[in-house]
Amino acid sequence: MPVGSSVDGVDVRLLLALSEDPRGTTIALAEKVGVSRNTAQAHLNKLDRSGAVLPFERRIDPGALGYPLRAFVMTNVKQRRLGAVAAALADIDEVTEVVGLSGGADLLIQVVARDGDDLYRIAGRILDIKGVKRTSTSLVMRELLDYRVNQLLRVDNRR
Repeated sequence: MPVGSSVDGVDVRLLLALSEDPRGTTIALAEKVGVSRNTAQAHLNKLDRSGAVLPFERRIDPGALGYPLRAFVMTNVKQRRLGAVAAALADIDEVTEVVGLSGGADLLIQVVARDGDDLYRIAGRILDIKGVKRTSTSLVMRELLDYRVNQLLRVDNRR
């Protein structure tokens, strides 16, 4: 949602219901929140248009596809090549996410790999991209806290 945008109490309750049941119908969500179907649909449409609700995708464990290793590659790039570097990263199937950073590194690249040798190969492909100056790779040993936002909705006073 853009900076300065706001959500009201119905929005907050709908977002919580939607995160608990991402495939819930508008009618089911409306019943859970205690509003009419039309009210729920209007609020969901507003949330979609504002960008508050991201596209729905079932999360698939890369390990189930034969990629049990996950790593983060901190990358420094020549700033003028940032767009070209991002485009080249999109061509590497094992790259699952790329975010731009401020601070010591320019990009944080999440990758998955079949094993250590495969990770070495992927890191080499990243280093071979024109505009990449250097990388530092850290292997994920354990996930301690999964992505979450519901707690932000629950502490919100607008409910």
